[in-house]
Amino acid sequence: MATTLLLIDLQRNMLEPRGQVPGADQVPCATRLIEVATTLLERARAAGASVVHVRNNGDEDDPDFPGTPGWELYQVPIEGEAIIDKFEMDAFAGTALAELIPAGSTIVVGGLPSDYCVRATVLEALRQGYDVRLMRGAHGAYDADGKSGETIEKEIEEELRAAGARLVELRSPVFQA
Repeated sequence: MATTLLLIDLQRNMLEPRGQVPGADQVPCATRLIEVATTLLERARAAGASVVHVRNNGDEDDPDFPGTPGWELYQVPIEGEAIIDKFEMDAFAGTALAELIPAGSTIVVGGLPSDYCVRATVLEALRQGYDVRLMRGAHGAYDADGKSGETIEKEIEEELRAAGARLVELRSPVFQA
């Protein structure tokens, strides 16, 4: 079965916060996420795997309102890569995502934020029967409730592993055409 790389909300407003999002400079993982996402994209493209970029669409006063600089994807999709625009945390909700990924496929997931959109999308993908691989280091969270983003990332990894997702390392051979 084919493998799909699913990159969730890796948008400029999340990765280039400089004044766009109050408190966004608290995401220490931005540089790491950019590097890991770039590596994953290169590997997926080289293997001929499907790539789906998920883009959040905020309200008029949000930094990811459609058409604004913050709404733009950080990694530029190439021909043949899909872009899913979403309005909910779960990238399957109200979108054609399930139509793009064949039932039973393997989905390799990375993106932001771990405890919201990544979590919701992974849980729904598992519910729909996909074989989900959550790439360590390819998702990130804001510091919140007295916890570091890194602590939240680890908690989410454990929750999603317990729900059925497989945690994989960047060096793992995860892409098949």
